[in-house]
Amino acid sequence: MKEQEQDKRLFLLDAFALIYRAYYAFIKNPITNSKGQDTSAAYGFTNTLNELIKKEKPTHIAVVFDSPGATDRAVEFEFYKANREAMPDGIRNMLEDIKAIIKGFNIPMYQLSGFEADDIIGTIAKQKEKEGYTVFMVTPDKDFAQLVSKNIFIYKPGRKGGEVEIIGVPEVQEKWHVEDPLQVIDILGMWGDAVDNIPGLPGVGEKTAKKFIKEFGSMENLFENTDMLKGKLKEKVEANKEQGLISKKLATIILDVPVDVKDEDLNLEEPNYEELGKIFSELEFKNLAKRILGSNFQTNTIAQAGDQMSLFGGAASSSTISPSSTNPEPVILSTSNTIEDTEHNYYLLEDEAQIQKLIHDINAKKYFTFDTETTGLDSLVAEIVGLSICIKEKEAFYMPISEDREEAIKQLGIFKELFEDEEIEKIAQNIKYDKHILLRYGIEVKGKQFDTMLAHYLLEPDMRHNMDSMAKNYLNYEPVSITTLIGKKGKNQLSFKQVAIEKQVEYAAEDADITFQLSKIFRALCKENEVEELMQTIEIPLVNVLTDMEEEGINIDVDFLNDYEVTLSKELEIQEAKIYELSGVRFNLSSPKQLGEVLFDKMEIPYKGKKTKTGQYSTGEDKLQTLKKDNPIVAYILEFRQISKLLSTYVSAIPKLINSNTGRLHTTFSQAVAATGRLSSVNPNIQNIPIRTERGRKVREAFIPRSEEYTLLAADYSQIELRLIAEMSKDKVMLEAFNNGEDIHTLTASKVFKVDLEDVTREMRSNAKVVNFGIIYGVSAFGLSQQTDMSRKESKATIDAYFETYPGIKEYMDNNIAKARDNGYVETIMGRKRILKNIDSQNAILRGAAERIAINAPIQGSAADLIKIAMINVFDEMNKRSLKSKMLLQVHDELIFDVFKPELEEMKTLVKEKMEQAIQGLSVPIIAEIGVGENWLIAH
Repeated sequence: MKEQEQDKRLFLLDAFALIYRAYYAFIKNPITNSKGQDTSAAYGFTNTLNELIKKEKPTHIAVVFDSPGATDRAVEFEFYKANREAMPDGIRNMLEDIKAIIKGFNIPMYQLSGFEADDIIGTIAKQKEKEGYTVFMVTPDKDFAQLVSKNIFIYKPGRKGGEVEIIGVPEVQEKWHVEDPLQVIDILGMWGDAVDNIPGLPGVGEKTAKKFIKEFGSMENLFENTDMLKGKLKEKVEANKEQGLISKKLATIILDVPVDVKDEDLNLEEPNYEELGKIFSELEFKNLAKRILGSNFQTNTIAQAGDQMSLFGGAASSSTISPSSTNPEPVILSTSNTIEDTEHNYYLLEDEAQIQKLIHDINAKKYFTFDTETTGLDSLVAEIVGLSICIKEKEAFYMPISEDREEAIKQLGIFKELFEDEEIEKIAQNIKYDKHILLRYGIEVKGKQFDTMLAHYLLEPDMRHNMDSMAKNYLNYEPVSITTLIGKKGKNQLSFKQVAIEKQVEYAAEDADITFQLSKIFRALCKENEVEELMQTIEIPLVNVLTDMEEEGINIDVDFLNDYEVTLSKELEIQEAKIYELSGVRFNLSSPKQLGEVLFDKMEIPYKGKKTKTGQYSTGEDKLQTLKKDNPIVAYILEFRQISKLLSTYVSAIPKLINSNTGRLHTTFSQAVAATGRLSSVNPNIQNIPIRTERGRKVREAFIPRSEEYTLLAADYSQIELRLIAEMSKDKVMLEAFNNGEDIHTLTASKVFKVDLEDVTREMRSNAKVVNFGIIYGVSAFGLSQQTDMSRKESKATIDAYFETYPGIKEYMDNNIAKARDNGYVETIMGRKRILKNIDSQNAILRGAAERIAINAPIQGSAADLIKIAMINVFDEMNKRSLKSKMLLQVHDELIFDVFKPELEEMKTLVKEKMEQAIQGLSVPIIAEIGVGENWLIAH
């Protein structure tokens, strides 16, 4: 390490990070004394401290510990670090000795109730930087990158004999792809952290987070410009804004901790050799003591194996190493186990006798876990590379599958009876994908099934459900990353077929094994949390329905979309020309930065509110809507964005998504994305096709029947959420209105605006409709005024009148919030749970959001359960009758069918009956409206 210009060199040691690193460095060969104590943590930390002092010669030094109790973050956000493993006994039992050693070195220790070591280190570092210190934060923790500045560095321990790494601003910029180290906070917030249980943004990993920051500068600016995103990722980002901002807050190191630091306390002093001698004698650190205290130091014990290990990877001088010493190789500190340090038996499945024994064992056990390795992620075009099977923990088998299709069918055919046996349970992670793959090789996965992804979705709907995250959280295990085998995405990336067979076996068999282990945990948790029935009666049967729908696809009128693309492109040019005319300048309309500068600098439109962290103006749709009335250019900008989004997301994109083999569009439905229980879809996201504008509705015209012998049938639940809130609240007025077949919006307008039914105007009914649906989403007086022409005062009076009209709904809302506080969750009619960790938060914003979810989640979730049950019942009945008609799409509360014309009347009756009777015993009538037409727009 180079000498620094400044005389004052302060080293701040992250105590627990270094203690844990020391402990795990010796995990395979612990250091123990004659009393049987595991002294690895104390030895490793002491060695590190001594080497640091000898090598770096700090002028000032301190060791910082985490708060012994709950931190303020953990109090505010109960889920934060909730999944962390208990401290190992080998660390806990050494803590007092470690602190005594630090005291013996005459080094100050800092610890403050409610705060983490990160916060204390950050506060001291920033304070001392201002006072002319060069500060080195001694830690392997990546979170500290946000603190790095001109005179603040990370001093990172070396790995496996390597040198220490000094990380300054240039290194942070290069590693994190940021301009300012502060942007690391945004990346950490988006990325999340499985170890600390920071959820982050679903679907956003390290690479995507860095890309977002490069493009948008901050998380806030990303949320302001989600219209620039596409597909499933856009949906996830928009749906998890609150979660993202909370994650960012959790990732932010606090810099104003009330810690009292005196310069004289930080001075590096001579150790108290006498005190250290007593501790080293007690712990039996013979050789380490000699290095620190001198060659005359004696203990009554022999040196322990591994005595000279350096945490930073460097060995002690040869003169101090005992000839009999068996130093273990240092390992990288990790809180997770890996395939390298976990006993396992993974076998290549190629011997006929071995295969037959496995089949025999599966038939005896009546279950097996399986996973397919394929050439890609698109299940409708990917080819199978291999099949892995597991029926016992830490033992699994892998069979490579031939590239030759006939041979592959023959190989897989050996297991066909097992997959199609109704009595044998098949267990997988995202089983729908594997069902698609096997279908193309003549195998239908039938009978009992269990999906770890869906099980975890029911248990923790707001968390991530990928296997790697779940393995870390529930098994303390980090699976092999596929990128370590095939490389990163790009032209040099290998296919799985090119990977050495022994590595294929380890990777694929591990997947099946981990899924097997997770299934045991989740099965018990599903039972304990009373969602087992939901899993087996709704989510698993729905997999079969969705698999069939995705395989079927829908016919698309490509010529219509091509013509519509020309029309919209011309409209886009008109909007663009008008914007340039009104602004007096040409600029990149897709650039939020340039748009903000034109509107608020050049045109001097008054800007209210804060800029983003990167200094940009906010130009998101919410912001522009507030400016629309007074600034004509804004209306054109919003129109431009609407047309541009329609073109890029649907009109231009859909023809490119048509499968070349089938000639049809095959959207993919996801069961484990929306926390409400609703289905989502990608490629394309048909749930988000805009229907409030004529332009958007017209896209539905492109969805057509397969041939002239067929027609489209659309079945849509009528006002389902209002009917369900009437059911769940038991409000007498609303129940009576629905049972009498009254128009609920007209009735609400009559009651709220105190006029006779015949005197309700179109505007009154429209405002009442906004109130009816807004109430269940927790709409405020301000929010209602933004959606209608009513003032805030009028909006408040309207909401008050609404609750006077429907007192049962107000009682339901209050009761649900109270139940959420008592139980920590709310649930749907069918028992789907939504966990609310912020329901008692001290933060009013987070608490308010949780309260709104407590009101709305049971309603939305019940609507989701209702249509899922309807889909299962309709699908089963269609199969039972061997009908030619097919279920194609599900969009919110609507189902779309390709109906063979001779079956039309039968299908109308069947679909209406099954949809309306999906949940029995309700006191409110459920109505499904049926439409038929030559395209989806007409049918709807």
